[in-house]
Amino acid sequence: MLLKITFLGTSGTIPSVERNSPAIFVQFGGHRFLFDCGEGTQRQMMIAKVGFRNLDNIFITHLHTDHFIGLFGLLETMSLNERTKPLNIFAPKAKVLKALFDVFGYDGLSYPINVRELKDGEEVKFDDFRVVAFKTQHIVQSVGYAIIENERRGKFNREKAEKELGIPPGPLYAKLARGESIVWNGKLITPEMVLGEKRKGRKVVYTGDTRPTERTIEVARNADLLIHDASFREELKDWAIESGHSTAKEAAEVAKAAGVKKLVLTHISTRYSKDVSPLLEEAKEIFKNTIVAEDFLSLEVKYG
Repeated sequence: MLLKITFLGTSGTIPSVERNSPAIFVQFGGHRFLFDCGEGTQRQMMIAKVGFRNLDNIFITHLHTDHFIGLFGLLETMSLNERTKPLNIFAPKAKVLKALFDVFGYDGLSYPINVRELKDGEEVKFDDFRVVAFKTQHIVQSVGYAIIENERRGKFNREKAEKELGIPPGPLYAKLARGESIVWNGKLITPEMVLGEKRKGRKVVYTGDTRPTERTIEVARNADLLIHDASFREELKDWAIESGHSTAKEAAEVAKAAGVKKLVLTHISTRYSKDVSPLLEEAKEIFKNTIVAEDFLSLEVKYG
């Protein structure tokens, strides 16, 4: 099942010519999500050609305008395009967001909007995965999100099926591999008899704006991909602390402590818009498999 991450906006609080305000588009199988929706996100979606049609869930990390102000134009565009399906929006302080929608008269759109608050540890379940909110440390109430895939069935053991159980190659193999039981020579054959141990699913973690925290390390443990705030270099750590952000070094330390496979730095201050090498070099001293996100970067998260 395809798991693809597209960065629509990677700037810090102030956008630049090179970087739009924060937004990440995720395709997971047939599902489409947005994580944050800064100013101009709908235009970024058009440029990236990801489309609006199957976008049914939007997750906001916190209610600073650079992370949610793009919602208003996007919602109106969807209505003008005669959308009828409900849209789910998840955010901290959801009552505030709902009140803003009421002020703008969004109860009159062509489709209903469901606004729900998510707190630390709460999750939204889908067929093959779930999205889990976790508490982060910013200057306002904030959460990050972890996309956690369910365990997958084990690999089909063809040799065991054929030699030990006497099942000939063919459509019965496909049924067993799908997790269905069959009857062969009057005997019930269950998938557990021919499938190996269950395999771990994939995990992607997005922090939004945050200081480095133990909670992030806990949630990101062994993640395939950690997308972490890295607004500044270590020389501006005092300002990072005051403004509720992380340095590139701190993001790398979180990645190392959590044992993730890959770290992506985002929420890049305009100081580094034209040259991200200072951030990248600082992070790589701690965690080698680090890259800096840029607008329209797409990453496919494959099975390990």
